[in-house]
Amino acid sequence: MSLFVQKFGGTSVASIERIEKIAARIIRAREARHDVVVVVSAMGDETDRLVSLADEVNYDGLDARRELDVLLSTGEQTTIALLAMTLLKHGVKAESVLGWQASILTDSEHGKARVLEIDAAVLQAKISDGVVPVVAGFQGSDEKGHITTLGRGGSDTSAVAIAAALEADRCDIYTDVDGVYTTDPRIAPKATKLARITFEEMLEMASSGAKVLQPRSVAMAMRHDVNLQVRSSFNDA
Repeated sequence: MSLFVQKFGGTSVASIERIEKIAARIIRAREARHDVVVVVSAMGDETDRLVSLADEVNYDGLDARRELDVLLSTGEQTTIALLAMTLLKHGVKAESVLGWQASILTDSEHGKARVLEIDAAVLQAKISDGVVPVVAGFQGSDEKGHITTLGRGGSDTSAVAIAAALEADRCDIYTDVDGVYTTDPRIAPKATKLARITFEEMLEMASSGAKVLQPRSVAMAMRHDVNLQVRSSFNDA
């Protein structure tokens, strides 16, 4: 039996219909006798909507960064609850887990926090009980218990950090393309999909603007030698 961390981005969970399809993918992995930990982003453009609400308040004091993190973290909270409910409906033991509940400890840099440590025992206990933990990406908490967020694309980093802490066999990043290409296939139809790429090459691409993976997540995967796969949420390629 293998342990997989599966991360699903905002486009993958943008509607209840898509959440149902994600649940079906998770169920197939379970039927193949794999343990699964799921990490999700907020639905679609929900984070942008929350940022717009904060902009309407128009307050930029130093303590606003803390409150903005509290606000933005609610996007993922919605997704984990909906996905956990969907899995439960289909007879799969599942439980939503916020960043602080997963013991994801970060520094106190609100809006761009770095993961310092994860207590793997928390998630491991749920896995041992046959539960699929559905973890809110993009968030954690600092030593004072304040909610923090990891910056745009931070759910990738959450997934890689969890995979490293659990020593998972693989971390699958599900997105709206079916792999890493030489350039954006949505813009350049002749783009070539790469069967394999080194951490160094991927880090260079991500740092140069390729949006398929957050640069920080690639650096963490390289540091902890996490086996990463980029896959499509919409097909089995």
